[in-house]
Amino acid sequence: MKNGEATVAKNAGSHYLLTELPQWQLFPAVLRGKIRLKGSTVTNPVAVGDRVLWEDDGSGAVIKEVLPRKNYLIRRSTNLSRQAHIIAANIDMAYIIVSLYFPEIKLPFLDRILVTCEVYGIPVTIVLSKVDLYREEASEAIENFKSIYSKAGYNIIETSVLTGEGIDRIREDCIGKVNLFSGESGVGKSSLIKALDPSLDPKIGDISIAHLQGKHTTSLYEMYRLSSGGYVIDSPGIRGFGLIDLEKEEISKYFPEMLAVADECRFIPCTHTHEPGCAVKAALEDGRISPERYNSYLGMLEEDKKFR
Repeated sequence: MKNGEATVAKNAGSHYLLTELPQWQLFPAVLRGKIRLKGSTVTNPVAVGDRVLWEDDGSGAVIKEVLPRKNYLIRRSTNLSRQAHIIAANIDMAYIIVSLYFPEIKLPFLDRILVTCEVYGIPVTIVLSKVDLYREEASEAIENFKSIYSKAGYNIIETSVLTGEGIDRIREDCIGKVNLFSGESGVGKSSLIKALDPSLDPKIGDISIAHLQGKHTTSLYEMYRLSSGGYVIDSPGIRGFGLIDLEKEEISKYFPEMLAVADECRFIPCTHTHEPGCAVKAALEDGRISPERYNSYLGMLEEDKKFR
């Protein structure tokens, strides 16, 4: 009986495409019965990027077991406060794609993704896309955005698929890695992937002008091999990103700029909201922590109450 270990490259319901990385020879597999992750309430126990054990039962490959993950990105499922969805697993670098405009950026949304990446040990690069569309009119807004996130310790790459700015750098950084591309609908993930490798054809969608929000074009999670080296996982555009598995007392630990000063607080634990002698609030006042990031933190504390 044939069997082996492979990586999940695509999933659609209970059907999957697997490949034995670093080879790129896709073959179909199915999930029969239930694979349960201990104590988990995830809607998809097998995710793109997972390493799995499979065997051929005579009618084709069947996934038997999910091997331990080095990391994964997870979010609370829409309207299901107790359930969660795994976006991708075993990620070497997450590129979080944002555009200041077209669609307009929502910083609290970005911060929830960044906190989740910190929780699950996923390295992050923030990609500021479509800069050719607004650089002249909004150079101050770009610099302000870069200041907020570089201060928090994140790398930021400005890109334009039209001019090619930043594309070579990302292409080079992707070599030899499994890279997740994620972000809100309409920010240009699929266009960016196509710019990295024109032979690929991820779906590209229009922006809904009425709401300046992208229409969902990618409904499947899929890994592609880049001809220049490395792999990218294209994820559907995300509209909401709920935190999961996080106690509110822990949230500030996953803001790197807060973690850097929290030991200096007079009281430990400290919620960084009302306590005297709070080092985080002092850093907020002197500009080491941005008010935008602090407000996102307060929003997460409130959100945490709603889900309990």
